[in-house]
Amino acid sequence: MTTNDSTPAQTAQPTQPKEYLHEHTPRLAWSAHAPEVFKAMIRLDAAARKGLDPVVFELVKIRASQINHCALCLDMHTKDALAAGESVERIIQLSAWEESQHFYTAKEIAAIELTEAITVLTDGFVPDEVYEKAAKQFDEAELTQLIAAITVINAWNRFGVSTRQVPGHYKAGDAK
Repeated sequence: MTTNDSTPAQTAQPTQPKEYLHEHTPRLAWSAHAPEVFKAMIRLDAAARKGLDPVVFELVKIRASQINHCALCLDMHTKDALAAGESVERIIQLSAWEESQHFYTAKEIAAIELTEAITVLTDGFVPDEVYEKAAKQFDEAELTQLIAAITVINAWNRFGVSTRQVPGHYKAGDAK
C-alpha cells in the first residue's frame, strides 16, 4: 500500500525468534541417589491425597509451590490442574488470592490460608483463627489429610529448590 507514488509500502518485518536463556543444569539427581526416599515420598504423596477433593489438593500444591519458589512443582501442578479442568484464571489469581477470594469457595480459601500458615512458619505456629476456619470447612479426617498434603508438597518443594530441578519438561499426568 502506498499513500502516493513516492512513499514505499509498509511491509511487515519478519519477527525474529525469541532467544531464551539457557536451561540450568540440576545440581543433583536426588531421586537417583536416594531412590528409597523418592519411593517413600511417592507413597506419602499418594496417601496424603486420599479422601481429599482433587481440586483442593492441586490448589494447595500450587500455592505452596508459589510461596516456596519451586519452579518444577509449579510446572507440574499447574499442568495437572489444567488437565483436570481447572481454569487458567483461578490458577493465575491464586498468587493474589486475598484480593481474589471471589474466584474460590469458602472451603478452598480455608485450605489456601492453612497452606500459607503451614508453609510460612517464620512467624511461629499456625494461628488459631486459620486452623479454626479450616476446621469449620473440613471434617477431622479431611483436615488431617489436608495437613498431610500441605506437609508433603512442602517436602517436595524443598527437594526441588535445593537440588534446582528443571521445570518445563513435565507432561500432565506423568506423576500419577
